[in-house]
Amino acid sequence: MKHIINPYENINDSDRNTSDCPHVVLPEEIFFTISIFGVLENLIVLLAVIKNKNLQLPMYFFICSLAISDMMGSLYKILENILIMLRNMGYLKPRGNFETTADDIIDSMFIVSLLGSIFSLSVIAADRYITIFHALQYHSIMTMRRTALILATIWTFCTGSGITMVVFSHHIPTVLTFTSLFPLMLLFILGLYVHMFLLARSHARNISVLPRANMKGAFTLTILLGVFIFCWAPFILHVLLMTFCPNNPYCICYMSLFQVNGMLIMCNAVIDPFIYAFRSPELRDAFKKMIFCNRYQWNY
Repeated sequence: MKHIINPYENINDSDRNTSDCPHVVLPEEIFFTISIFGVLENLIVLLAVIKNKNLQLPMYFFICSLAISDMMGSLYKILENILIMLRNMGYLKPRGNFETTADDIIDSMFIVSLLGSIFSLSVIAADRYITIFHALQYHSIMTMRRTALILATIWTFCTGSGITMVVFSHHIPTVLTFTSLFPLMLLFILGLYVHMFLLARSHARNISVLPRANMKGAFTLTILLGVFIFCWAPFILHVLLMTFCPNNPYCICYMSLFQVNGMLIMCNAVIDPFIYAFRSPELRDAFKKMIFCNRYQWNY
């Protein structure tokens, strides 16, 4: 799976010599530190929702789904670093059965992280759409039972797809499927946005009297989506270039930035919890209770 997760490793020296761009190498300590922060921050998000009954609503459960995706993306890099460290110390046989199996499991986590983020953002968008334009029917449409079913379906599909993509990673259709989900998610959310804009224009008066929290939630989604695109799009482009023009000097030049693109992915997991805290007073208060537990009491 390394030709998808880290395809630059498969470029031979003769191909690299056709490009004047040196391979940008970042210290592993940077990746490890960012990943640790990503895990801890998203773990706080999950604990805040679990401990505070006021946050146990469909919207926040969908946010938890996105937090789990971010946390898995961070765990991927932590486990990869540990695997590399054990191999360098001689505890693992290079290219042995254990390392190969562990590597495939870690790569599956990476793919599940991306797929989980895509579907979590999509379902958050759908939830915001229902909240804004079907506010009176929202609680009958988005019940807790349906929320659990949606999340179970998403993560079952993501897990199965992650394993399948690792098994068939050497096939171009797998790469195309892997990369096509990114623009499809964007088209889905863009479609919802266009529909919301058209409805807002035709029902301007009704939209204007909606609770500001509903519109604020839609704007929060826009920020989350923008950060996701900024952090993941360079990697998706990297995979496409490696698949279709691996020997082109211009493609090789872009692929020399692979570790920079990887760092952006790690940063996504760190940035998202700050967006939750900045945009949601409820989550911000829950975070305060988590951090200053001696000053606050949980609302049960």
